[in-house]
This record gives sequence, structure tokens and C-alpha cells, in this order.
Amino acid sequence: MAGLAAGCALAEAGFRVSLFERRPYLGGRASSYQHPGTGEIVDNCQHVLLGCCTNLLDFYRRAGVQDKIRWYEKLTFLEPGGRASVIAPSALPAPLHTAPSFLRADCLNFRDKLAISRALAVLAPSIPADGGESFLDWLKRHGQTAQAIERFWKTILVSALNEDLDQTSVPYAAQVVRESFLKSAAAGRMGIPTVPLTELYSTAGDYIRARGGEIQFRASVESFRTVPFAVNVTTNGQEEKFDYLVLAVPFDALGRMLPDTASAKPLAAALGQFSTSPITGIHLWFDRQITDLDHAVLLDRTIQWMFHKSRIIAARANEAHENGNGSYIELVVSCSRSLVEKSKAEIVEMAMREAQEFFPGAPDATLLKSTVIKEVHATYSPRPGIDQYRPKPGTAWPRVFLAGDWTATGWPATMEGAVRSGYLAADAVARFQGTKSASFLVPDLAPSGFMKLFR
Repeated sequence: MAGLAAGCALAEAGFRVSLFERRPYLGGRASSYQHPGTGEIVDNCQHVLLGCCTNLLDFYRRAGVQDKIRWYEKLTFLEPGGRASVIAPSALPAPLHTAPSFLRADCLNFRDKLAISRALAVLAPSIPADGGESFLDWLKRHGQTAQAIERFWKTILVSALNEDLDQTSVPYAAQVVRESFLKSAAAGRMGIPTVPLTELYSTAGDYIRARGGEIQFRASVESFRTVPFAVNVTTNGQEEKFDYLVLAVPFDALGRMLPDTASAKPLAAALGQFSTSPITGIHLWFDRQITDLDHAVLLDRTIQWMFHKSRIIAARANEAHENGNGSYIELVVSCSRSLVEKSKAEIVEMAMREAQEFFPGAPDATLLKSTVIKEVHATYSPRPGIDQYRPKPGTAWPRVFLAGDWTATGWPATMEGAVRSGYLAADAVARFQGTKSASFLVPDLAPSGFMKLFR
């Protein structure tokens, strides 16, 4: 997505873009493909966006797919046994817009809610600096109960940041809370694509082609070297000359591309500070409808989210309506280190056991097929202190630029962060060329209500 965003922005600015993609389809970690074991089109992992993702929404508008997102105002928290608590906005001004439903939520007791409210009041005015403290330690220092941590803070932040709270920096966590939970009702709306991810992002490739660019699939960039007024790039053993190079690759892949020179050593040292965290998606197909929810947060178990794909994906919803009431669900486990070494059979058995605790139709349903997709290096770990190592788009080589959700975007490893990185790289290229002075980045979503006091 970082490469696509950079390519679309530069194509719009008049550059002739050549985009190299090592896979046979677009989207990178946000992609879909026909799974060989099931014959089904599956996303490599469920991706969602929020109303505060202004640059991602700008990218969708540019690609013409903004109508492929279904928006939800409510968030359902399910306890084992099926009891539901719904968090939804009200007419109250931000940051109080979710207060009525929050206070009614059965999954938290009065002490939990009081502790959470105190912590939110501390986070509302500004984002704390990174002092090396983990967010779990920050929560304990601010008097959070064990249940508040487990059912509120962990539920929101592990899914958003893909890391355990004891490995998460305070500014990352605070930003997620302020942007999505406090800033405004519009900021916290959740959007889910209604088409497979590769279908969503293939239109960005069309956008680039329509402006004179080209897309080359199964083409891996292996190395680069700068020459006067150009960059020579080697892909699949062939060297080609370009005016500029944007490396939109994971940090570990970039490390393998860097030349063995003194100028590369500072960047190589910074890359060595990064580590990754995994995400696991569990796809289950049942012979009947197991729940009437489109999505839900699952509490106190290994699985954290359920997405009812046969209700969300438009083509599947139509098919289910015409041919029966089967359910296709995806269950997501963020920061899934405990599952990396487990077999598919073990993970599916765990998922079935937990699904039967949450969904009334699951015990009587027959599992028709299943698959497990592990993204072992899904995101970089947002641990305390990592921000100082996130590089800006410019490099030691004047015509070589960086993009990726791990670069210095001001956002964590999200689709929004990836698009911001692409726009920032495009800005840097255009400024170097002297063709554009304004930024491709669009402004953050404006705060509403009382949050206007904390601009």
C-alpha cells in the first residue's frame, strides 16, 4: 500500500511510474488470493479502517473505491456465554459521545469504568512523550484495575497496534485512544471493505496505468546503485535506469538491499533495532448461520475479533441470500506469538471451542472447511523508544527514498500509516524534482466538541 500510494501520488503529479511487485497481485500484506486448500478467495488478514484515517480515505477516493467500504457506528463486546455490551456514539459532544453506552456496558464494573475514565481524562489533552515506559506500566501507575486492562485497554490496543501492552510505547497507545475513541464520533467509525482486498487495491494499479505508468508483477527489486543523475535498479537479474527510486518494502527486506558502504551503515544500524509481531487469521466455513452479528470483539479468550465475511463481503452476502444461510467467518488473533508454532489442526480446534462459547448457532453447526493464515512478520513492534529509529523518506542517496508503515509517519503500523508513508515519499521526490511544493498529505480529522480545546 505504501508503494501504491506513492505511485498514485507521483502519477497524478506527472511522473511516469514503474511499479515492481514481487507477488502476482497488488496489496502486499493487505491482499487476497485464491486459497489452494479451500478454493476460496481469502484475505491474508482482516483489515479495517477508522474515520480518522484521512489519508487512507483520500487514497480510496483517488482509486475510486470509497463506495466499497461499509461503515459501522457500533462495537459489540461479547463475553464467553454470549452476553453483549454495545459501545456506540450519542448526541453528547466529544469526548463524551460514547459515555452513555460505556456506562451501561455490562462487561465492566463500576470500579473498572471509574479507573478507565480517570485515565482517559489524562490522555485527552495531549499525547505523552516516550519516556521509555511501557503502556502497561503507565496503566498500572494510573490505577487501572486488572479487568479494565484486560477487557478495555488490551481489547482496543492489542488489535490496533498488534503488540502486547508491556511491549507498547505510551505515545503509540495514547494516539490510538485519542484519535479513535476521544476525538469525535466520526473518528471512531469503523470501516470494513466489502470486496476482497486485492480487488480493492487493483484499482490503484489501474490509476497508475491510466497516467502512463506500468505495473510489473513477480518482479523483485534485488539491489540498487546510484549513478550521476539516476539510479540503476536490478530486478530479477536485469538492471534498469530510473530518475528516482522509492523503496516501499519491509525493513528486513530493505536491509538485504543496502549496499555494503559506509553511507549505508547508519540506516542499516537503525533497521537492526526493529522487530516484528505476528497476526493469525482463522477462516471457518459452516453449513448454517452461527450469529447475526457482522463483527464482534471477543473477551477473555485467545481470539479477539470475529468478522462475519458472508455478511460483510457483498458478493458472499448475495450468494448466501440466494443459496442458503451458511456462515463464513474470520477470527483474528493479533500479536499471536503463542500460535506461530501450533499446527493448523490445533488452531482450528481452539477456534471452534471458543466460537461455541460466544455464538449461539456454533454448537449445532457443521464445519465444512477451514484454513489458517499466519502473517509471522505482520507489523513492526511499537515498543518504547522505537520512534527514534524510524527513518524519514530521504536517504544518504539523493535520488533514493523510503516508504513503508515502519518509516517516520507519525502513525503506527496501519493502512493509514502505510499510505502516509507513500505520500511523504512522493512529496520528497516531487520537491527534489522541483515540480511540487504542496504536500500530498491531507489534514488530520478535526476534533469536535470539547476536544477542540486540545488542538
